[in-house]
Amino acid sequence: MHQTDSPPVLVTGATGRIGRAVIDQLLDANVPVRALARRPEAAAMLPPEVEVFAGDLTVPESLDPALHGAGAVFLVWTAPPRTVAAVVERLAAHVRRVVFLSSPHQTPHPFFQQPNPMAEFHAGIERLIAATGLESTIIRPGMLASNAPAWWAPAIRAGEVVRWPYGAAETAPVDDRDVAAVAARTLHLDGYASSDYVLTGPESLTQAAQVDVIADVLGHRIAFEEMTPDEFRRMSEGAVPSPVLDMLLAAWSAAVGQPAYITTAVADILGTAPRTFRQWVADHSTAFTEGA
Repeated sequence: MHQTDSPPVLVTGATGRIGRAVIDQLLDANVPVRALARRPEAAAMLPPEVEVFAGDLTVPESLDPALHGAGAVFLVWTAPPRTVAAVVERLAAHVRRVVFLSSPHQTPHPFFQQPNPMAEFHAGIERLIAATGLESTIIRPGMLASNAPAWWAPAIRAGEVVRWPYGAAETAPVDDRDVAAVAARTLHLDGYASSDYVLTGPESLTQAAQVDVIADVLGHRIAFEEMTPDEFRRMSEGAVPSPVLDMLLAAWSAAVGQPAYITTAVADILGTAPRTFRQWVADHSTAFTEGA
């Protein structure tokens, strides 16, 4: 494998957790980076070396300036679906490589086999990309470690019991930084065309055990209490769309009593072991103690 002649890489979803981490990884590898931003002022926090382009996935022609002269695109679809085909067509006209952040919908494990509108949407994008003949790499992170603060930090900060459904459901949380490092490597190094990677953390942990890890890192006990699916629905009403709630509850239900699906993809690509959930929590402990 060798590094390409480093035309710029365009990162969509540049201000999101993974997109931002991909930018940092590319800059560390001395790869020129462009960021697509619907509102350029939102990209003001990006490093000064990043060239910010105004563009909107729902207005395909707005991408042309950012794509002109680029070599690869990190595609995170964050918009309504209607313009997907036109955007993929434009990518194929300008660049030779696309790395798409998808989901593990093909994975033969009950957790990933529940009805999931987002998975169907991702599968459609993958088919469009495949039909173009672009060099493509599909990145499929499992459950992200960074979900933990959104789910459990409010109760932990308030010193309350963490109440959650399906505490016995097992997942293998993957660190966003590992996902980003894999994406960056496949964006700027040759040898990953037509590849498809499911990315997981190194260990299967129940949701209750993940809360125990957080307690251990913070140095105080956190009580965990099972809540019913109906209670979870009521608690999440208005904050989480119904299809997402349905998908999460079905996936967690299916994962009870099943060790999580674990791959070696992170280690195979990066040459280093994936970070553990404990490591993610230790590096982000203030997410459970400060602010909202």
